[in-house]
Amino acid sequence: MHDVVIVGAGPVGLFLACELGLAGCSVLVLEREAEAGSPFKAAALGLRGLNAASVEAFYRRGMLHRLLTASGAADDRGADPQGEPSPPRRGGHFAGIMLDGAKFDEASLPFLLPGPAAGGLITNLEAVEAVLSEQAAKLGVEVRRGVTVSALAHDKEGVVARAGTAEYPARWLVGCDGGRSTVRRLAGFDFTGTEPRFTGYRMQATFADPEKLSFGFNLTSTGMYLQIAEGNIGMMDFDGGAFDRSQEPTRDHLQAVLRRVSGTDVTVTGVDLSSTFTDRAMQTSSYRQGRVLLAGDAAHIHSPLGGQGLNLGIGDAVNLGWKLAATVLGRAPDALLDTYTRERHPVGAQVLDWSRAQVAIMSPDPHAQAIQAVVRDLLSTSDGTTYALGRISGTSVRYDLGGDHPLIGRNAPDLRLADGTRLGDLMQDGRGVALDFSTGGRLRASVTGRESRIRYVAGPARNDLGLGAVLVRPDGVVAWAAGDRPDTDAFERTADHWFGAPTTD
Repeated sequence: MHDVVIVGAGPVGLFLACELGLAGCSVLVLEREAEAGSPFKAAALGLRGLNAASVEAFYRRGMLHRLLTASGAADDRGADPQGEPSPPRRGGHFAGIMLDGAKFDEASLPFLLPGPAAGGLITNLEAVEAVLSEQAAKLGVEVRRGVTVSALAHDKEGVVARAGTAEYPARWLVGCDGGRSTVRRLAGFDFTGTEPRFTGYRMQATFADPEKLSFGFNLTSTGMYLQIAEGNIGMMDFDGGAFDRSQEPTRDHLQAVLRRVSGTDVTVTGVDLSSTFTDRAMQTSSYRQGRVLLAGDAAHIHSPLGGQGLNLGIGDAVNLGWKLAATVLGRAPDALLDTYTRERHPVGAQVLDWSRAQVAIMSPDPHAQAIQAVVRDLLSTSDGTTYALGRISGTSVRYDLGGDHPLIGRNAPDLRLADGTRLGDLMQDGRGVALDFSTGGRLRASVTGRESRIRYVAGPARNDLGLGAVLVRPDGVVAWAAGDRPDTDAFERTADHWFGAPTTD
């Protein structure tokens, strides 16, 4: 019996497996696809954007260098000959309306520090999965491919996944098997939301007259098309989602849709790859049923507008991993696992609404286009740009953890000690971190008996942001923060809540 069986070897399932393996759990990943590679995962159809929060997750586990290399990106994020790297270049869009990163108000993020993971990254699914697969193998995670789960049996003691005649028992099971999740259906999770308004298309194609198509986002009176690179086309056809998965999209059909949404008579001469999707937006009310949990698209689906799906799923995995590991290993405080749904469900709901809002103003009708014009004006302002880029980057996420300090519940800044060590360097073993900048190391005794769960580091910082001490959870979220005279009793209560009481072993 494994500690955890994960169904689905995509980025979310693999990241979760790495988190559990890092903590010492025995993990088996079951994946229905026999092979890891797919043309839909490689560039250009596999192109994805990781936001700052996701990049930080890779950085804090020592995988950022490998991800940059696999993505073909320059690995100069840690270069800081003048002491600190430059602030990240910001960019993105809302409903195809491009945002000017120069208008972003850096003062809106007073606790953000420059560092190797301060900005987003353009990558592809193939690169992400390759890095995570390598990491999982190093941590002893077993991945079995060509296994299609067809039944589940679960009780208070554990879960058994069945695939044909084979059985895979575990103490816990997590469904990371995508928007049409088998685990979600078999375990009886509800799944509610809104029905689609469009069928979306992605294709890699050739054209007799490519000059008729513009690059970038093109919002028209009949829909939208996007050309990222030559022949790499995305389209939105507002048919109520009628075509999606109803049949294979032929060259003639794709040409007809492209002509309709682009308003041109462009001729498609060949289609190498194509797929369809919709803006159906659904979410489970809870991410846990007994010993079965969901993460990623298994728990929530929405349109790919804005590229939020992969980032939302990685956020789920990072939040769930350390909590489930502590539960498996018998060192979790009471109800720790319940905080997974409590913290991540509202974030998922916000992303679904973010997606719905974009679809609403992209609809080819006069009312939507009138609203689009207003939104375009608002997004051209500094406040509008700052708001939108804060949502896109993940930097605006804050969990309601209580406490008075404005940093509590937010992603921790990459604080840097006097010797050059960064917070991200201290988090690679998956423990929480207590940084104590106070005179005399006031918190040292409070960490005694928790060393296997919290790394304690004392000393001055290059930029302490006015902090005297900070406690960071394994997922990089600030659990507690204080000024220059930290309250040890408050620290110990918070440490008890998230990490459990001190022990003698």
